Amino acid sequence: MPLLARRRDPEGPLVSWGAALGVTLLALFLRLWRLGTPQQFEFDETYYAKDAWSMLNHGYVRDYVEDADKLILNGKTTGVWTDDPSMVVHPEVGKWIIALGEQAFGMDPFGWRVSAAVVGALMVLVMCRLVRRLTGSTMLGCVAGLLLSFDGLHFVLSRLALLDIFLSFFLLCAVTCLVVDRDWYRARMAAALDGPVGPESWGPVRAVLLRPWLVLGGVCFGLAVGTKWTAAVPLAAFGILVWLWSAGARRASGVRWPVLRSAVVDGIPAFAQLVVVAFVVYIGTWTGWLVHADEYEEHLSATQYTRFVAEGETCDDEPTLNDDRWPTASQPDAAGPGEVVQSLRSLWSYHQDLFTFHTHFLNCSDHDYGSKPAGWLLLNRPVGVAADTGIEPGTRGCEAPAGSTCLRQVLLLGTPVLWWGGILALLYAGAMWLGARDWRFGFAIVGTASTWLPWLRYDDRPIFFFYAIAALPFIVVALTLAMGRLIGPSRLPSTRRTVGVVLAGSFFVLVLVNFAWFWPIYTHELLTRSEWLDRIWFARWI
Repeated sequence: MPLLARRRDPEGPLVSWGAALGVTLLALFLRLWRLGTPQQFEFDETYYAKDAWSMLNHGYVRDYVEDADKLILNGKTTGVWTDDPSMVVHPEVGKWIIALGEQAFGMDPFGWRVSAAVVGALMVLVMCRLVRRLTGSTMLGCVAGLLLSFDGLHFVLSRLALLDIFLSFFLLCAVTCLVVDRDWYRARMAAALDGPVGPESWGPVRAVLLRPWLVLGGVCFGLAVGTKWTAAVPLAAFGILVWLWSAGARRASGVRWPVLRSAVVDGIPAFAQLVVVAFVVYIGTWTGWLVHADEYEEHLSATQYTRFVAEGETCDDEPTLNDDRWPTASQPDAAGPGEVVQSLRSLWSYHQDLFTFHTHFLNCSDHDYGSKPAGWLLLNRPVGVAADTGIEPGTRGCEAPAGSTCLRQVLLLGTPVLWWGGILALLYAGAMWLGARDWRFGFAIVGTASTWLPWLRYDDRPIFFFYAIAALPFIVVALTLAMGRLIGPSRLPSTRRTVGVVLAGSFFVLVLVNFAWFWPIYTHELLTRSEWLDRIWFARWI
């Protein structure tokens, strides 16, 4: 094809990449708009922003003084942190990324939020390219990117220094690598086949032994688990899916007993390149902790680093000390390789304590914004992360009638049309996966199930709707695939295509309008109480 024709080809690399980058820049602009407001710590920013600054300047997370938030917002960063290490309940990758923004722009709201804005926009780019690969359509790829960009949950999390946007980004990158690996694997298999395989043939082995995209997927999964442990479940789910995809390719090549044979020739190498690589990367993400492991060991008895076990305890029990697993100050420090081993043992003990915290001690608490994960896709309980209420008429721009007030709010709420439409799309995806054996719909189902359903086990503890951000990319994939089915594969004019374009286009416009309607409560805009109530559709949203 001539160069000029390739440039004009809507499915060519120049046009498809240019369109994806255009959508990404739009997403970035929206997320950077007035990013520094409100000038306060929003929700759990009070933990992660300070932890990130401590890691940046001290190499590990230190505890801080009682009025730390007030001091930081007044521009002070000295005398805020103590010398004692602080117990953190999530791994460190997300906080290191937050620290990059603080290093570039300072310890202020814009500085600790800008990394999330950039990563949120990059996530839109990856979504465009993933759906472009799944569908072969640049238009549908851009639609998927725009749907993600115009979701309220994704938008607000892209403007907060919380960990979940980084978790979702690395998960999306990881599964995108696996989809690319699927195409790479099948192309290599086809190229390596000389002809029909015999009844006892296992098919090509050497040609597909080393899978670079699988290794890169393992790196991304390691970074995801290094942000939050919840990424381990989709790692396991997609690891099984990779094996089944490989078996499907061998079946298509004529290999008999492809599932069993693929478990040997594909499953074992894939496990090493995906899971083992992810594990090594995960351990590497704790480098800052390991380098300063002596600080944690030294303060075991004097600070909150008393070990506890959960067996036989209730929420009213005092923690039971269990320090035997940790080196103590009375034990001689190791040197050389022994020091590495001692630090790794301490890290393992630390992980045991984190697991106990997450599985036991969180059950002892409650939260006003806690919600049941069974209702997350219905948007059963959004999370208010900032609010400025009771603004009197005639003050601070409030134009409310007498007897009423104005307010500002930031609410972690998904765009309702998108999420409720996503439920229908997931039901359709399940039917297409089982009925039409379309692996792309299976990709969306496995992704949604592995990032959402495990939370049902923990619905007796305070968990929050915004954890569902990890499932959102797969919901968007299901929606876009369904829209593609409505439109149809042919570009020739037809009644079916016209109806499909109208239906899919109408849904997209509804999502855009719905996002615009909720914009004020996504961005801390001033509203009268009446205007605010127009956007709070259910009592549980208050």
